[in-house]
Parts: sequence; C-alpha cells; structure tokens
Amino acid sequence: MNFQVQDFFELTRLNKTRHASIFEGVAHVWEVLPKIKPYLTTYFEKNPPQLLGEIDPHAKIGPLVHISKGTVVEAGAVIKGPAWIGEQCEIRSGAYIRDQVIVGDHSVIGNSSELKNSLLIDHVQVPHFNYVGDSILGFGSHLGAGVILSNFKLTGDSIVVKSQEHKIETGLRKFGAIIGDQVEIGCHAVLNPGSLIGPRSMIYSGVQWRGTLGPDQIVKASVSYTILPKK
Repeated sequence: MNFQVQDFFELTRLNKTRHASIFEGVAHVWEVLPKIKPYLTTYFEKNPPQLLGEIDPHAKIGPLVHISKGTVVEAGAVIKGPAWIGEQCEIRSGAYIRDQVIVGDHSVIGNSSELKNSLLIDHVQVPHFNYVGDSILGFGSHLGAGVILSNFKLTGDSIVVKSQEHKIETGLRKFGAIIGDQVEIGCHAVLNPGSLIGPRSMIYSGVQWRGTLGPDQIVKASVSYTILPKK
C-alpha cells in the first residue's frame, strides 16, 4: 500500500462526487485534511451557501453552512460550520457538526455524533455516539455505535504513519483515520491516530486498532479467559 488516494477510494466513483477536486495533487491521502478549510473558503466564495433542505426550527445552523435539497435536519442538531451537507442526508437530533466538514449525499449523522475537519464521501453512516476528527470516510462506510476515530496523541507529537514497508512523518498533530470504501467498523472500536483502513475491510466490535490495514481484511478482538479455582 502506497497511501495514495486510489488505495482507499475507487476513483471512478470518487470522480462523480461533488468535491473530487480536493483530492487533486496529493501524494499521500492524508494530505487532503489540511486542504479542507481553504477548499471550503474558496468554494463558498464562488457558491454562497443555501439552506435547501427540511430544517427543524429548533436546529442551530451557522452562517457558513450549505444544506442541499432533500436533506432533513432534526431538532437539536447543531451545524457550526463552515460545512457543506449533500443531498438526501439525515442529520439527526443531537448531532454536532463543527468546523470544516463536508458530508456527501445520502449520508447519516446521528445522535451524539461529533464531526470536525472531516470529509465524508457519499452513503456514509455515522449514526450513534461517534467521534470523527480529522478523518476521511469512503463511499458506503459505516461506523457502529460508539466508534471513536481518535485524532490526537497523548504526547502531542506529530503523527507517523506506519506499515510493514513504510514509516512516514505526516507533519500533522491532528489526524484521525482514513477509512476506505465500504469499510465496516464494529461497535465501540477505537482507531488510534493515523489509522488507515483499506477498502471493504472489517474491524470487529471492541477492537483497539493502530496502524495500517490492507483491503479485504478482517480484524477480530482477541479474548482471554481466566478460570477461577473451584471452592
């Protein structure tokens, strides 16, 4: 795996998304993350944000937020912005979408889920008690309840990406995860900073993952048992 865009996202499908241009000119896929803020600034200068969806009056929407047609924003949701939300999405009660977020068409952001400086390609589900910080989620990916994409090392050091063949200094102090197309992450799994998950892979519930996982892989939590002596 060379950590290029095509290692994680199917390019024919990606090029049909509304924001494919943000991926242009990057050598490593995580280089998209610092581009999100300037990209949205330039985008909104050319395309002033509009509120075209069905927005409950008890939702809180910031001034630099675009909500596309067919999207439903429920009461109690907060979209701080800058943010761009695609068509036919569900932004459910209790969702908190912070600065620099792009959410593709047909996606779900659910109760108590928080997003920050992240890009979600189409048909992504972040439905229950999730944290997504400084991350990219591919087409059709799904996070189970309570999944955390941790984006900051306890030591505060910049994040290094590691695999069997590579060790690359990203220069990023905040970098959560790159989740490939159609990846499934089970409930209460935690992905440590700088995790990269290849397309169609699956991480089982409760796993604490660190590092790079190739495409079409399955990771299961190891289980140990202690047999108590009989009384």
